[in-house]
Amino acid sequence: MPLALVLAIFAAPVLATLWMTAVPGKSWSGPLPALTGAERDLARHLRGHVETIAARPHNLGHPEALEEAAGYLETTLAGMGYTVNRQPFDEGRARNLDVVIEPADKSAPTLVIGAHYDSAFTAPGANDNGSGTAATLELARRVADLRGKAPVRIRLAFFVNEEPPFFQTEMMGSLVYARRLKASGERVDAMLSLETMGYFRDTPGSQRYPFPLSLLYPDTGNFIAFVGTVSSRPLVRRTVASFREVAHFPSVGGTAPAFVQGIDWSDHWAFEQAGFPALMITDTAPFRYPHYHGVKDTPDKLDYDRLARVVTGLEQVIRRWRPAS
Repeated sequence: MPLALVLAIFAAPVLATLWMTAVPGKSWSGPLPALTGAERDLARHLRGHVETIAARPHNLGHPEALEEAAGYLETTLAGMGYTVNRQPFDEGRARNLDVVIEPADKSAPTLVIGAHYDSAFTAPGANDNGSGTAATLELARRVADLRGKAPVRIRLAFFVNEEPPFFQTEMMGSLVYARRLKASGERVDAMLSLETMGYFRDTPGSQRYPFPLSLLYPDTGNFIAFVGTVSSRPLVRRTVASFREVAHFPSVGGTAPAFVQGIDWSDHWAFEQAGFPALMITDTAPFRYPHYHGVKDTPDKLDYDRLARVVTGLEQVIRRWRPAS
């Protein structure tokens, strides 16, 4: 076999991996700047949401607690001046929720920011996914002034039934939501899934990955990750670039085929099934968090100051968002 062909065979997967994982911009490094007063307030709000939503297991196996979580979301959003839309399914046992910030131009496409608010099994679900739910709530508060002004329609959504036994089934809340959005004919520019995003560590070796990603990314779990399947590579790249321009916080990003462990483990999977570009924003869940899906996933485990920094950066990403086409 010619040497050039041998080299090409071995180089192709390396080049493909580098292409999938390359993202623009430079991650923040070095000490984090002091929290602003607004960020300290935001951290307190985030903690309060997580402590209320994730005090105990809440899913269809624990329906009373799930209803309390949904009611808290509705009350909090209504208190911000939103009309809360309910999307019941499964004969009314489950419901998604959303609020809408209408754009300046009614024909504009839609940006969906969403998180699932159910917990897994007997886990209280503080990080998975009280953290993402709290972040979505606070983003709703912070971008409410964009009503009638934004260049895109902004849907802030709260999904039920993300966790097993409903994950990637017909009864997964985000799949129900995405399919109904598709059927309505509404154009979706992108979907950002906020998933398990409140646990950080500065210790080398605190971060793991599925192979071969372990060869490319840092082994210290102090960053937020922007993750998608290969079909969403353009979305991942432009979102990471925007975050890095405004956020003083470490970040990584990249894509991989769906068969790589963890790549499609959230509600972005559902939107991709409907044909919409989607990504996950996460602390990498089981690849960092030791209490994933366990009874010790409690509110005291989260770093609310760092979560506030991430939410502050995401707010600016949303404010700067422009349709891809």
